[in-house]
Amino acid sequence: MLLTGDEVVVDSPVILDWLEERFPDPPLVPRDPARRAEVRIFCDWFNRVWKRAPNAIADDGATEELAGAMREHLGLFEELLGGRDYLFGEFGLADVTAFPFLKYASFGMPPEDDELFHRVLVEHQPLRDHSPLHAWARRVDAQPRG
Repeated sequence: MLLTGDEVVVDSPVILDWLEERFPDPPLVPRDPARRAEVRIFCDWFNRVWKRAPNAIADDGATEELAGAMREHLGLFEELLGGRDYLFGEFGLADVTAFPFLKYASFGMPPEDDELFHRVLVEHQPLRDHSPLHAWARRVDAQPRG
């Protein structure tokens, strides 16, 4: 939730759109309409499809099908990086959308974290030692905040 003056903004995608509209520099979405559409489609897929498996596991317990979907999607993220520093080349909305979830695959759980959902993200996203997602997570984590 974002509180600003009398305005309350809820839901992460809506908050990110709100921020992009009010603070467009540096941009979170590409200026080119085709590239912007690609990023928006990815973020919609991530929020509607990718997040379904870890949410279902946290709510109902692991099934091989759900755990397999999470492992399979790791390859997709690695392919998106494809020699790039960020998911769509430049740091932006796709990275901000995926990082809060994918970071657990690389960083594991902080000792004080006991959230079941975060444990699901660690246990069902096994990264290879040389996965490009490790370097991506470090780059995104190093971005300025605030």
